[in-house]
Amino acid sequence: MKEKEIAAAIREGRTALGMELGSTRIKAVLINENHDPIASGSHDWENRYENGIWTYSIADIWKGVQDSYKKMAQDVYNQYGETLTTIGAIGFSAMMHGYMAFDKNGEILVPFRTWRNTMTEEAAGKLTQLFSYHIPQRWSIAHLYQAILNKEEHVREIDYLITLEGYVHWKLTGQRVLGIGDCAGMFPIDSNTKEFHGRMMEQFDELVAGEAFPWKLRDIMPKVLTAGEAAGVLTEEGAKLLDASGNLKAGIPFCPPEGDAGTGMMATNSVAKRTGNVSAGTSVFAMVVLEKELSNVHQEIDLVTTPAGDPVAMVHCNNCTSDLNAWVSLFEEFARTMGMETDKNTLFSTLYQKALEGDKDGGNLLSYGYLSGEHLTHFEEGRPLFVRTPKSRFNLANFMRVHLYTALGALKMGMDILYEEGVKLDVLLGHGGLFKTKEAGQKIMAAAMKVPVAVMETAGEGGAWGAALLASYMIRREEGETLDHYLAKKVFAGETGTLVEPDPEDETGFEIFMERYKNGLSIERAAVDSLK
Repeated sequence: MKEKEIAAAIREGRTALGMELGSTRIKAVLINENHDPIASGSHDWENRYENGIWTYSIADIWKGVQDSYKKMAQDVYNQYGETLTTIGAIGFSAMMHGYMAFDKNGEILVPFRTWRNTMTEEAAGKLTQLFSYHIPQRWSIAHLYQAILNKEEHVREIDYLITLEGYVHWKLTGQRVLGIGDCAGMFPIDSNTKEFHGRMMEQFDELVAGEAFPWKLRDIMPKVLTAGEAAGVLTEEGAKLLDASGNLKAGIPFCPPEGDAGTGMMATNSVAKRTGNVSAGTSVFAMVVLEKELSNVHQEIDLVTTPAGDPVAMVHCNNCTSDLNAWVSLFEEFARTMGMETDKNTLFSTLYQKALEGDKDGGNLLSYGYLSGEHLTHFEEGRPLFVRTPKSRFNLANFMRVHLYTALGALKMGMDILYEEGVKLDVLLGHGGLFKTKEAGQKIMAAAMKVPVAVMETAGEGGAWGAALLASYMIRREEGETLDHYLAKKVFAGETGTLVEPDPEDETGFEIFMERYKNGLSIERAAVDSLK
């Protein structure tokens, strides 16, 4: 679209806005009718560690939301000469899960406890046993029950329990609602009814009946909404809160607020059954859309949903490329010491490509990139390790290959659990730093996962764009049009990206490496126990 056409679309509200509160950045992305980003703004922020809690203050939240919106609106004016007064629809996203508890006056009772906190092991374990359903530590219900076990006084005063994006949505619209994808990060979802699981809610109420709280669990939780449903409109108070300049008018419709996993699925076109996306960077996680629910409970697998409510299995690992990045930095230091200046991107690209020249099994080398603990392999702390035997084939190609392999080791173990459950995948959509180097990251991921891996140009647009797509879907979908159809036909039509099929020899080599990886976990355990 030309600038004049975009300006007219902005004036007439033929746009959609997505905003996402990520771990380190809050971003606002405005899109046009073609789903193209036309303006953006962002605000950097950091979590605080206060009194043993990872948190963000309420003041920080609103400062960041207002600043990113202001910068986006300024971008609109700078590019198109238009003052932003209306928008077709708005959607909010944020870090999933966590714990925000409010009293009847709308005041927060204790500081926001983010997904990063690991203080709920006792509660998560007991609830998993009670429900026969895996409850991760970061889920809201685990935080609530741990607060009850800890006899925290604030629990009796709770009037509303919500996640971060649901909180922002509530203050802007007055509506106590949440998208089903992040509802699944608060409490288990029944994919048949697309509501919180009724039997488990009753079990929880029975569990805490002796406390005689003035509430039942359902009373303090948000209403569950699926993609496409109306989720309220911007109030007069909300308009002033979002846009401090006062230019934005009330009455703009909102779509259900969603967690960052859900908007990540949107941004990678991976909401259809038998598809999934894998994000590989500092950490790595895969989201796989299931054809049916899993038959067994697995501590290694989190169960959530797509924004449309279809069941999703999530394999999340704390470690991926951090140790690999440290080795690349060491090579950069060596090059500079030798008087050779090299660009970091070039260095990564060269070393990743070199890995493809290595032996298929990594030359009998072994590495663990555990910079932090790894729950999937049962490590509470990490110790990065590199190990070889006298007969290992120790060269640069094998060294790089084994570090790329081990970055996916824990993920592979989680994905194998899904394959053993009979889960089928047609394609994985890749995004994140591992895929910046053409071919190498994709080729090794395809071998590890035994499935074709695609990378799209739009994958880098991120969750704020995904939230804008959800807002657009709500106002532009045709009667009865499903979310996966809308994305495939109206957003990603004709975009296939780069697809890499798994190489059978690479698959065999990765399996040999994985045997070494599993057998060597006792070495990692010894390092954790010995190196304090």
